Amino acid sequence: MKKTSTRLADGRELIYYDLRDDTVRDAADRRPLDRTVTTSEVRRDPLLGDSVAIASHRQGRTYHPPADECPLCPSAGDRLSEIPDSSYDVVVFENRFPSLAGDSGRCEVVCFTSDHNASFGELTEEQAGLVLEAWTDRTSELSHLPSVEQVFCFENRGAEIGVTLGHPHGQIYAYPFTTPRTALMLRSVAAHKEMTGGENLFDAVLERELAGERVVLEGEHWVAFVPYAAHWPYEVHLYPKRRVPDLLGLDEGARTEFPQVYLELLRRFDRIFRESESPTPYIAAWHQAPFGALEEFDGVVREDFALHLELFTIRRTSGKLKFLAGSESGMNVFINDVPPERAAERLREVASS
Repeated sequence: MKKTSTRLADGRELIYYDLRDDTVRDAADRRPLDRTVTTSEVRRDPLLGDSVAIASHRQGRTYHPPADECPLCPSAGDRLSEIPDSSYDVVVFENRFPSLAGDSGRCEVVCFTSDHNASFGELTEEQAGLVLEAWTDRTSELSHLPSVEQVFCFENRGAEIGVTLGHPHGQIYAYPFTTPRTALMLRSVAAHKEMTGGENLFDAVLERELAGERVVLEGEHWVAFVPYAAHWPYEVHLYPKRRVPDLLGLDEGARTEFPQVYLELLRRFDRIFRESESPTPYIAAWHQAPFGALEEFDGVVREDFALHLELFTIRRTSGKLKFLAGSESGMNVFINDVPPERAAERLREVASS
């Protein structure tokens, strides 16, 4: 992998990740852009104890542009985009309309391929491996920023999810706090550790799932399963079998096998609704341990956390979406219409030949 860092016309950082070591990236951003001005701030809810990012400048972000005006495609002739070069393998740049900025963190865009009509599931194993390297590198770099406590790599796919740009891409949020979801997991880990005299909760969950009926696919280094209490109709968790706190901890064997397992998982998601006209919408979310202090989680250290990827779709059956209505949105109590065991069975059934 070759990494080349440069700057866009408004001062934002852009980084090329290339498969070839001899690739030269010297194209300049020719757009007449003013310096990016953001109004992001983080406010804490005194009742719930969580944080909310207020980012009014995002109202003016690019919204469903036609394909020939896509800002994530390479620049071509007089059509200038966020990527100055005429091609790329993987590219990461600071979001022009960030939810978090400055002392409130940082937001980046990750473009998986220059092919506008592709999807992550259509990448080659080599390309998917390069994306993993980019995620890992950005996790490392962002973790050293003084305002960053947790790094979150994710992909939103599909208009039903709310995606406003059709080009295959994901995002990275570098939060100045530990997210509520992660805090809940850490509290559960702490309680289980105390109750069992030191047993790791993630290890216990993984051991139970490996012995059960909800495993979707398994390799030497990774296992994917539908969790016992899945919140979404089709939800899969992908774990490395060796517990590590973040992407930086993956060994060479896990890095090599990841593209094989993950690409197959994404392709199965596209097969579960065969009769649907549109690709399966999904969210893919990496859960990593915070880089900040963990004193509030009694007895827990970073190494107690288990890196894992959560993949789920908001589609519950062909032509029908799972909406977050009163119980989910008002009380955060999910109601799942598809038994996890049946979801796992269905995802096994659609394995490729």
